[in-house]
This record gives sequence, C-alpha cells and structure tokens, in this order.
Amino acid sequence: MTSEKELLDIMTEPNSLLIDSLKKLSGEILLLGAGGKMGLSLALLIKRAANMAKKKISIKAASRFSDNNVAESFLSNGIEIVKCDLTDEAQLHSLPKYENIIYMVGQKFGSSSNQPFTWGINTYLIGRVSEIFKNSNIVLFSTGNVYPFSDIDSKGPDEKSSTGPIGEYAQSALGRERVFEYMCQKNRTSGTIFRLNYAIDLRYGVLYDLAEKVYNQIDIPLNMGYFNCIWQGDANLIAALSLSEVSSPPSIINVTGKDIHSVRETAEWFGEFFNKKVSFSGKEEKSALISNADLSYKKFIFERVSFEQMLEWTAYWIKSGNPSLNKPTHFEERAGKF
Repeated sequence: MTSEKELLDIMTEPNSLLIDSLKKLSGEILLLGAGGKMGLSLALLIKRAANMAKKKISIKAASRFSDNNVAESFLSNGIEIVKCDLTDEAQLHSLPKYENIIYMVGQKFGSSSNQPFTWGINTYLIGRVSEIFKNSNIVLFSTGNVYPFSDIDSKGPDEKSSTGPIGEYAQSALGRERVFEYMCQKNRTSGTIFRLNYAIDLRYGVLYDLAEKVYNQIDIPLNMGYFNCIWQGDANLIAALSLSEVSSPPSIINVTGKDIHSVRETAEWFGEFFNKKVSFSGKEEKSALISNADLSYKKFIFERVSFEQMLEWTAYWIKSGNPSLNKPTHFEERAGKF
C-alpha cells in the first residue's frame, strides 16, 4: 500500500454481506460526529455498498467540520456533509430525521484535564440526540474501555460481563451507554451499542504507535503488555451491518480481533523488519484492557484482515515515509488518564 487513496480504497471495499444487508435496509443514513478518524471511511463504505446494491440511499455526514480539509475529503468522495455543532440545540433539531443513525460522537484525549466537557460530550449529549431521534434506529459507538482490566490468560470480557471503567473517559463512556439504554427504554427506540477497541488504520492505531517507536528507536512501554485490535475496514463493515441488528432494549457487541497480542513480541517483529534494536521500559502486568469478540465473529461471518497482514502493511507504510494522523492512542495508559 503506497498512498492514502489506496488505503481508503481498501478500507472501503464492501463485501457481499453488507451489500445484501443494504438491499433490505429501510430508510436513509445519517452519521453524527463523522469528522473523526473513522467517519469518512465508514460513510464511503456505505456509499459504495449502496451503489453495488443498486439502491438509492441518502447518506449524510454531520459534524462541526472545523477543519476544511476534512470537509473536503467527504465532498470529494461524493459524501454530502452537514456542518453542525451538535451541542447547539437549534442546530441539533435542524438535522434531517433519518431512519438510521450512526452516532460517532466522543471525547477522549484531554478528558482528564476538562472533566465537565468530557461528561457533557460523552454522556449528556446522547440523551438529547436520543430524544430528538427517538424514532430512528441508532448504532451507538462506544469503547472497550468500559470494561475493567482482565487476566491475560482469559479471553477477556464478553458482552454479558460486568463493566468496570477506569478513569473519567471510560466512566463517561459507560455513562453514555446507560443514558442511551434509558432513552431507548423510555421511547422504545431500537439500537446497538458498538464497543470498539482498537481500530487499525495505517496512519494511526496501536500498531502504528509501536512501529513508529521501534523505527525511531524510542523505548516501548510494557505496562500495558497485551492488546486486541481490528482492521478499521472490518470495524466499519460491522458498524454498517449493525444497522440491521438493532433491537429494543439495545443489543451490545464487542468489536475487536479474536486474538490477544503481546506488545513485546509485536515490537520485536517490527524490530526485525526495520533491522532496528528494540528497547523497552517497565514490565508487563498480568492484566490488560482486552475484550472477547466471539459474538461478532458468530453474528457477522466474513473474512477479516489478519493480524499478520496488518503488521506488514503498517511496517511498509512507516518505512516508506507515508503520513501519520499524529493521533497516538496512549493505549499503554493504565490509570485511565487521557
């Protein structure tokens, strides 16, 4: 993979499962908070799948779009945008009341230094959106951070496991889920809670963070010694497919890879590829932030991009000097301070 265009093309390639799903889906689709890392690729995936299904579906992406380059990236790919500050009640009410909503709004980085804003965005806002769009089907983006750390010898928590968020970000993310569940109960809204960790795009993600440190010979912290991950294109497929899996009360689905990976072993793989010496700091704990995604594999049967493929793509991307989004995941954080 040699360019961002090629990366976007690969990440937005629909499969037959999604094409068939969209043929049966009723109504239009609105992505709220689409200006973040995954919004463009998800919107374009749905657009391409709809075209292949020969189905006319209006797909709109709403966000502040304060960065004109981000707005242009949507427009140049044929995605209609709506510039909207979702915290403004009048602007929120002015949005089209589409039948299908993918809610991607979230505040993570800086959450420890501005707790009121974090809770306002992550917890309060979904209550307003759920009321205004009470007749819509809603896929709510959430995070695996709502779970506590799990023993690395386990498969991690599944959807029926107890939550145990660490830190303001994770707590406010669980708050978002609870408010959403309450509003769905109150208004009989159908939804899905989409608990994601960690999506891999060659320009950011856990693998990018590790590879970039190895390439620049920066110490690899081992305090969070294990992780799951999933190719962003696969995560997008599951998000789009989830529009057809909504229920009331809302269902929950963990979205990540099937395996648990070692930070040390992953860094050493990059070290061999780059022919660089790898240095570490700290030591592995016996617990990590991991999730069990077996349900998503049973519910959505399609071939995922392998971990080995993600490793190779990431290594070649960095070695070739391709761009980064400059958005570290800080996945090594164990105190929940982002």
